[in-house]
Amino acid sequence: MAFILSLVSPFPLCAPLTLDFTFCLDLCCTCGVPIPPNPANMCVACLRTQVDISEGIPKQVTVHFCKQCERYLQPPATWMQCGLESRELLALCLKKLKSSMTKVRLIDAGFLWTEPHSKRIKLKLTIQKEVMNGAILQQVFVVEFVVQYQMCEDCHRVEAKDFWKAVVQVRQKTVHKKTFYYLEQLILKHKLHQNALNIKEIHEGIDFYYGSKQHAQKMVDFLQCTVPCRSKTSQRLISHDIHSNTFNYKSTFSMEIVPVCKDSVVCLSPRLAQSLGNMGQVCVCTRVTSTIHLIDPSTLQIAEVDGNTYWRFPFNSLCIPRQLEEFIVMDIDMIREQKLGAGAGVRSNKHTLAEVWVQKTSEMNTSQQYHCRTFLGHLLNIGDLVLGFDFANSNVNDEYLNKMNPHHVPDVVLIKKSYDRSRRMKRRNWRLQEMDRDREGMDTDERQYQDFLEDLEEDEALRKNVNIYKDTSKIPVESDTDDDGAPRISLMEMLEELSLSDATGGEGADMLTE
Repeated sequence: MAFILSLVSPFPLCAPLTLDFTFCLDLCCTCGVPIPPNPANMCVACLRTQVDISEGIPKQVTVHFCKQCERYLQPPATWMQCGLESRELLALCLKKLKSSMTKVRLIDAGFLWTEPHSKRIKLKLTIQKEVMNGAILQQVFVVEFVVQYQMCEDCHRVEAKDFWKAVVQVRQKTVHKKTFYYLEQLILKHKLHQNALNIKEIHEGIDFYYGSKQHAQKMVDFLQCTVPCRSKTSQRLISHDIHSNTFNYKSTFSMEIVPVCKDSVVCLSPRLAQSLGNMGQVCVCTRVTSTIHLIDPSTLQIAEVDGNTYWRFPFNSLCIPRQLEEFIVMDIDMIREQKLGAGAGVRSNKHTLAEVWVQKTSEMNTSQQYHCRTFLGHLLNIGDLVLGFDFANSNVNDEYLNKMNPHHVPDVVLIKKSYDRSRRMKRRNWRLQEMDRDREGMDTDERQYQDFLEDLEEDEALRKNVNIYKDTSKIPVESDTDDDGAPRISLMEMLEELSLSDATGGEGADMLTE
């Protein structure tokens, strides 16, 4: 078809203008509609009825989902963590269609909204393909992915509860479990318990079972960095394939923590005491972190003993917390200046040296008093209660203590100031998280656990590595009479525990679980 347009000029001397617009329209060979020319000589509607470029691409595909660990299966044996409508899930779904889309070109892909509990994932795909003499056709269609539940191998091992490839056995040969309580909080904070298949609490320790040796080695490295300990490794051959020359082992890592806890009274060897700055042999353990923190109650000298030094010069705790007795302060005299000998180590700036006269609360009807030096001079006043160990009336069997000059052994070593425990429990408006573990008849010693909570309140440096959560179920009762000067944890140091809720106000459920 050709169109010619003539225009008459407004100027009489000018010739008329003629514009020639020539363009061609072809008729569709099927329906006869005028269309721009194309290689197929057909309109788009007729072309789509003749050719389906999405042929061979499945419109419904199955994906496998493990609802225990919330991971999707990427064939052949890889499980991936993907969120709904995420890039990772889109890539996983497109890989399912990759083999059937080799002859088309993918232009666009996106999710269509579906109910989270419908077990359906819908993808809107836009593809192009060359058809009929070089014509390019574009088509949009929807592929539906049906989510089917399938338990992954890792969850199978967890449910079996007896399948493991590596175990970490943590032991501490001591009566009190303060170090274990502290270690538990460190593990929770760094989330190292998530890879464990099972956790069992047994006498003098705890066992961590893992499905791979790498996860167990990661736990061993963490323990060596956080607490003074030593390790031993052994493995047992389970099976051997002579054709592929592969071996299947079960590995065991034995971790032994030093048998010293916070508030323990220890007696150092003469050689170790001399290497630590000529400090006294009788010391008090103030904290156990990656090293053992010691203080000399007669000179305020402090020292740190790491794991390697301890195993070369071992020493034991002279008393257990249940052997501590309660004393009342009868008189106290601060020691302002004290000259130390040559080669003396570092002195503590957080403590104050004092000479005190104390009397047992169980011997108030007598006149028996004890004189000693203490590092608690900044906390004690006349009439205060304090816990200590009575050397004068105790029979202690220790190699280094028996060789000491009796005049150098103090009658009493004061450990910590005593407060009313019932009042402290009433005022405590915070709590700690606990690991889920199999106790196997092992009951939690409530007294030891309360001692650990009190240590967190008294030691600010210790609780910096612990996540402390606000206990909304407890409303502390404040009164002037209950304020006995006991240390407390401020609200600024507490964390709000996360609680997920859905729109109905109930507990948030998994997106793809029934």
